[in-house]
Amino acid sequence: MNKSISKNESRRRFFRFIGKFGTIVFLLIMITFFSIMKPRAFATVRNLLNVLNQSSLLIIIACGLTAVVIIGDFDMSVAITASFSGVLVTGLMVKQNLPIWFAIICTIAICALCGMINGLIVTKLRVSSVIATIGTGGIIFGLNYAYTSGSPIVTGIPKGFLNMTLIRLFGKIPINIIYMAVIVFILWIILNRTELGQRIQAVGGNSVATKLSGINVDSIKITSYIFSSVCGGITGILLSSVIGSGNSTAADSYLMNSFAAIFLGSATLKDGEFHILGTLIGVIIINIGFNGLAIFGMSNYVQYIFQGAILVCAVALSSISRIYANK
Repeated sequence: MNKSISKNESRRRFFRFIGKFGTIVFLLIMITFFSIMKPRAFATVRNLLNVLNQSSLLIIIACGLTAVVIIGDFDMSVAITASFSGVLVTGLMVKQNLPIWFAIICTIAICALCGMINGLIVTKLRVSSVIATIGTGGIIFGLNYAYTSGSPIVTGIPKGFLNMTLIRLFGKIPINIIYMAVIVFILWIILNRTELGQRIQAVGGNSVATKLSGINVDSIKITSYIFSSVCGGITGILLSSVIGSGNSTAADSYLMNSFAAIFLGSATLKDGEFHILGTLIGVIIINIGFNGLAIFGMSNYVQYIFQGAILVCAVALSSISRIYANK
C-alpha cells in the first residue's frame, strides 16, 4: 500500500516537474547539442549576444501582447501598429521635420491612442477582441498606406535616429538588448508587483467575480490594450532605426511569432498561465532554435517547421503533464 502511494506521489512530482520545467530542460538540451556540434560557431559570447539582439524586438512586442492575453483577449492589430509606428516616426522626422525625440513621443502617444480605441471597442461596444482588432488593424493598415502611398521612407532620416540602435555598451553589448531588458523589467514589475497588475491577473482569472468585487473591469482591459499597442509602437520605432527606413509591412511577421512565444511561454514555470518571464523564455527558445538551425545550414522552411512543432509539443506536453500530475 505504502509502495503504491509512494509510486503515485513520485509520478505526480515527475509530471509536475515536466509541466513546469519541461521547456527549460528542452532549451538546455538544445543549447548543449548545438554547443557540442558547432562549438566555434554557436557556443560563443558573440553568438549569444547576436541571439539576444535578434530576439530583443520580438520580446518587447510579445511581452506587451502578453498583457492582453492575460485578460483573456487577443490583439490582432499589434504587429500592424508596429509597422505603422515605424512609418509614422520616420515620416514625422522627414516630412514634418520634427525633432527625433518629439517624433518618438508623438508616435508612442498615437500608438497608445490606437490601444485605447481597441479597448473601448471591446469593452463598450462588446465586440469580440479578435474581430475588433482585426478591424482596427485594417484601418491602421489603410492609414499606413495613405500616409506613404505604399512607398517606404528611406531618404532624409536623421543619422541620430539611425544610430540609436547601433550603440554597443562596452563595445560588445548591442543597445537593443538594454532597451529590451528595461521594458521587460518594467512590465514584469507592473504585472507582478503592483495593484494594477493584480487586477489584470484577476480579470484574466474571472472577470465576473472581479467586477462584483468593485473593480472597473473595462478600464483594466483598456489599459492592457494600451500596454500592447505602446510596446508594438516601441518595437516599430526601434525596427525602423535598425533597418534604416519606414516600411509599411516591416513588423507584420511579428504577430504569429509573438503568439507562438506567448503560448510556448505558458508551458513554462506556471501551469498554463500567461506571464512575462514565460514569454521571454518562449522567444529565446524559438530564436535559439532558429540560430542553431541556421548555423547547420538548414533552409528557412525548416525553421518554421521547428517553430510550429516545438509550440505544439511543448503546450501538449504541459497539458498532459498537468492531467497526470493531478491523478
